[in-house]
Amino acid sequence: MIAFNKYYNQFNILSSALVVISLLFLIFKGLNFGIDFKGGTLIELRSTDSKINISSLRDNLSQMNLGDVSVKNFGNDNDFLIKFENNNDKNIIENIKTNLDKSFGNNFNFRRVENVGPKVSVELLRSGIIAISVALILMLFYIWIRFEWQFSLGAILALFHDVIVTLGLFSLLGLEINLSIVAAVLTIVGYSMNDTVVIFDRVRENLRKYSDIKIFELTNISINETLSRTLITSITTLLALLSIFFFGGEILKGFSLAMIFGVIFGTYSSIYIANTVLVRLKVSQKTILKDENKN
Repeated sequence: MIAFNKYYNQFNILSSALVVISLLFLIFKGLNFGIDFKGGTLIELRSTDSKINISSLRDNLSQMNLGDVSVKNFGNDNDFLIKFENNNDKNIIENIKTNLDKSFGNNFNFRRVENVGPKVSVELLRSGIIAISVALILMLFYIWIRFEWQFSLGAILALFHDVIVTLGLFSLLGLEINLSIVAAVLTIVGYSMNDTVVIFDRVRENLRKYSDIKIFELTNISINETLSRTLITSITTLLALLSIFFFGGEILKGFSLAMIFGVIFGTYSSIYIANTVLVRLKVSQKTILKDENKN
């Protein structure tokens, strides 16, 4: 049996530090919102001339008064992703094509063009926040009905930890936040909650079975009893996500990376956050029986 409970205090300190650091990054550095939330135009180009590089392309576009222009490689050295602020010129894409053909020759294929207005981007950001908030509220409502309030508090803290630390990592690394990341965060919430509920079910079952065992030992027994299920689920999920990250193309990298972070943090928080709350609140068989008698 693995002594998970031996490291409760150490990992609680680590988790608290990670949450505080993540919040500081989110407050002072913020998130790198993509075109979905900021508005603007995105162009994906593929060059047929290997001599064309980012510097020459950026210098050329900066002369067109497009505002804040971002140019970076997208996948390989011949693919470029260009982002710039909203422009009132309806013919801006045609003007860019003409300018690039004039400067570099007919060496660019326009693979993708996306344009999001400021009003739409604000609505998308609001909808994303609402979607995450509603998902969290419904999850917590389910736990509140399904378990005692001590279990609900553990689940709340575990979910808060997973979402904040994942977003903090995205802030630290400067990774783009778009609609696919919102979908990833919602999936992380569901994954973390599922793992927590499985362990909580076993904890409550063992509380009824072993009245003489303290919650400190009982949570450790429950974690070990569900460990094979947790490992199989986590590892198989991670294998699929790693395949998407390495072979799914540049567009899916942000989504798969968020999911990889989420699976790791979700598994970790189910063990070292949700369960340690039960330990610190000294949940016992009396707690379970008292709640059942009320109902």
